[in-house]
Amino acid sequence: MYVQPYLFFNGRCEEALHYYEKHLGAKINTKMRYKDAPPSDGPAANANGEHIMYSDITIGDSLVMASDDCVNKDTTFQGFSLSLTVSSHAEADRAFAALADGGQVHMPLSQTFFSPYFGMVVDRFGVHWMVIIPPQA
Repeated sequence: MYVQPYLFFNGRCEEALHYYEKHLGAKINTKMRYKDAPPSDGPAANANGEHIMYSDITIGDSLVMASDDCVNKDTTFQGFSLSLTVSSHAEADRAFAALADGGQVHMPLSQTFFSPYFGMVVDRFGVHWMVIIPPQA
């Protein structure tokens, strides 16, 4: 058993996927649009056909699923962070700068008692991230 993050964007899923692809090296594995689904009388019936119904990307060794939420139009990311583990200061600086571009830095990258390099940022899509070099990496 394992837990996978599933992120719901409010009409910006495709933009987020391509941003993570360009700046984090994410690989887009699957991208399905609402218009490609069979007709439905459920919540998806009124969804924008161009929006993403389901997608998954691989970042490093991790799979992240994402879509444009067709039910909740006020999607926000609260109460969690995605933790991005990297192996060098240069990799941390690059990823952190990309995530901070258009976002908000909550804690700049710095040495902490638990990590040689750690920082927290909310990206331009509202997703909370922690970038960390593990101890003794």
